[in-house]
Amino acid sequence: MQASTDLRGLVLALVTYVIVFVLKLATYFITGVMVLLAEALHTLSDIFISAFLLIALLWSQRKADDVHMFGYGRAQNVAALVAATLFISFTSYKLFEESIPRLFQTEATEYGHLWLALTVVLISMIIAAAPLAVLLRQKQRGAAARAQLMELVNDQLGLLAALAGTLFIWWGWPLGDPIAAMVVGTIIAVNAIVLFRENLSFLLGRAPGPDFLRRIEEAARSVDGVLAVRELRAEYVGPDVVHAGLHLVVARGVPIEEAYRIAETVRHRVHEQTDGHYCVIQVEPAPPDQSS
Repeated sequence: MQASTDLRGLVLALVTYVIVFVLKLATYFITGVMVLLAEALHTLSDIFISAFLLIALLWSQRKADDVHMFGYGRAQNVAALVAATLFISFTSYKLFEESIPRLFQTEATEYGHLWLALTVVLISMIIAAAPLAVLLRQKQRGAAARAQLMELVNDQLGLLAALAGTLFIWWGWPLGDPIAAMVVGTIIAVNAIVLFRENLSFLLGRAPGPDFLRRIEEAARSVDGVLAVRELRAEYVGPDVVHAGLHLVVARGVPIEEAYRIAETVRHRVHEQTDGHYCVIQVEPAPPDQSS
């Protein structure tokens, strides 16, 4: 269910980006407002990134196999990591490269049809709000959808900067144009660093947090025959997919059939309480001095 909702949000975002890119680029050639070129480049990178995230989302739904025994869920984290790198290396860098020389040029830049630039910026903000609203309504989002959501927020912030830059030109302060473009580049870079750090953490084996681990331990301890829980470990292997492992301490002398029954009961209870997909359980006897 979540994957299909994420898919709708990403497809809507991709279609939106294509429409907005054409509008921005055409308006830049008509008006000469540089921040619109910055926004067009931003949207062009969005098109490639959204397509990449969409492919990664579809790829991540593949079933586990002999090569990837816990499935392909981390493909979304890889895609988000690549997207963050592209935000910094392509979009943000190019905006600064184009903007800084404009701060020091002596000849005045010719602008025209500023009303058209303002109209396109406002229309772009309205169009981009549709996929943003779809993703914001989701209570849970995978890594690809979170990356797309962050980029849609970036778009709105960048469009606000473009709106401000165009208004500054209208009011007779042309330096506002390259400054606004640099603001767009800074917004992209900061959010890209946040996105990079978050998904790097998942790829390194991020734990689901103490509350999740507590629920696993409580589920295991609730089964008759479990004396203690040891060596509890868990990590994300995909969006909301957790691989957990734990040792169950049972009374000494418990028959192997009974130990197996206890382990299977714990496994089912853990899955019910946490929606965990993978749970590896090892049973060990209690120390001689531990009472049953």
